[in-house]
Amino acid sequence: MDRAGPVRVGDPADRAGRSDGTVERLEALAECVLAGPARLGPVRLVVIDGPSGSGKSTFAQRLAVTLRARDVRMAVVNTDDLLAGWDDMFTFWPRLQKWILLPLSKGQPARYQPYDWHQGRFSTRWRDIGVPDVLVLEGVTSARADAEPLWTFSVYVTAPRPLRLARSIARDGERLRPQLTRWMAREDEYFPAERTWERVDVVVDGASRLPHDPEREYVRLPV
Repeated sequence: MDRAGPVRVGDPADRAGRSDGTVERLEALAECVLAGPARLGPVRLVVIDGPSGSGKSTFAQRLAVTLRARDVRMAVVNTDDLLAGWDDMFTFWPRLQKWILLPLSKGQPARYQPYDWHQGRFSTRWRDIGVPDVLVLEGVTSARADAEPLWTFSVYVTAPRPLRLARSIARDGERLRPQLTRWMAREDEYFPAERTWERVDVVVDGASRLPHDPEREYVRLPV
């Protein structure tokens, strides 16, 4: 899988759900991850970014299943577990560095205290992830420039905005619509400014209608 892509164009969300993608195998992506160098100490870091409701968590879990089938020691961390509530889209990064990135960079076991969204505070219990062969970090802003020197592979998952909002409300409930719409408004500013899709290795269509087996395949968008 060639990391050098073609000339970059506009926001790939404009093409998500259409028919100009390419069906590729998750197994091939897993091979690419394992062939790449470990840049986070002994750990290969895979970051999966993209706006809310695009399908990041689903893609992360499917990739993790594919890697575990190859006897790879896996850990998956969702940045939602590191946020201090709805206003913490950007400033969770020091917690990620302290709890996870810094220990792993030294080959030391990592752990973190997940945020309890019902209690509105961080848990007092630690969640251990050890020192995995591959760490999948998925969540909004995970492919920020600060992380680029650390990752082995990077993914941006996208989908049309109306579908993303509908998915988010179906997942979190209608009562959270105000928080979700505020969050998405911040994403509407962040991603076009950062143009994250221009930094990553693969852009995934999280709303593709192309025939494919989503458990084993994904649709790659041209960028």
